[in-house]
Amino acid sequence: MPHKRPFKKPLLILLLVYGVASLIHFIHNAEYLAAYPNLPESWTRSGVYLAWVGMTCVGVLGCFLLYRGYQAAGLITIAVYALLGIDSIAHYIVAPMSAHTAAMHVTILLEVTAGGLLLIETVRLFTKQIASKRVRH
Repeated sequence: MPHKRPFKKPLLILLLVYGVASLIHFIHNAEYLAAYPNLPESWTRSGVYLAWVGMTCVGVLGCFLLYRGYQAAGLITIAVYALLGIDSIAHYIVAPMSAHTAAMHVTILLEVTAGGLLLIETVRLFTKQIASKRVRH
């Protein structure tokens, strides 16, 4: 049975901010793919967009689970979604920071930061949920 308010306002705001930040980064990545240093040659513009769709589906699944009342599963799935965005920091593993343009830095760090904030809020809510269950038992 769904809870009356499955989404807390901060979580919803962070989901939206992260979704937009992720989209901005992926659009930039897809449109300037050849300029991003040391990415696999097999990556394509459409492949980047498809990866964003797949990643976003993870977030949508987490929201669906949360809305349906599966708090733990929903929060864990949303945490995985956030981690997928934090993974964009790997751009700096495959090439040094100096090899990236200012626009690349902005889009990468925007997504990573938004994903990090979403992860923190998700972990906070999950921890709060566990603590409230322990108090009830």
